[in-house]
Amino acid sequence: MQIPEITIESVTTVTAFLKALNNEDFKKARRYLSDDVNFIGVMGTRDGGDNYISDMEKMKFKYDIRKIWGDEDDVSVFYDIDMGDTTLFCAGWYHLSNGKINAIKVLFDPRPLLEGKK
Repeated sequence: MQIPEITIESVTTVTAFLKALNNEDFKKARRYLSDDVNFIGVMGTRDGGDNYISDMEKMKFKYDIRKIWGDEDDVSVFYDIDMGDTTLFCAGWYHLSNGKINAIKVLFDPRPLLEGKK
């Protein structure tokens, strides 16, 4: 059985990325993303660092980290995401390559968002 190595740098990178988003420092947040980052979420997907940041500038979500941990180049985060009118508990999986985030997968129960659109 192989035991993965804990990589503090990966957790630090994701934490700094989320902090930059919270501070609406989108230029700084962009530096933590690879150019070809792929985002997969419950409500859609995004490809490319510039596209992802452009969307974040419009949405201005706020992240309240409840738990964060990582091994090698993967970081998992449980957080509450304040989306303005709704706050959702979410699970995020961040994969890093060459020190930058190149894949993000976020899961949450979308019912509170969908119910608001009725």
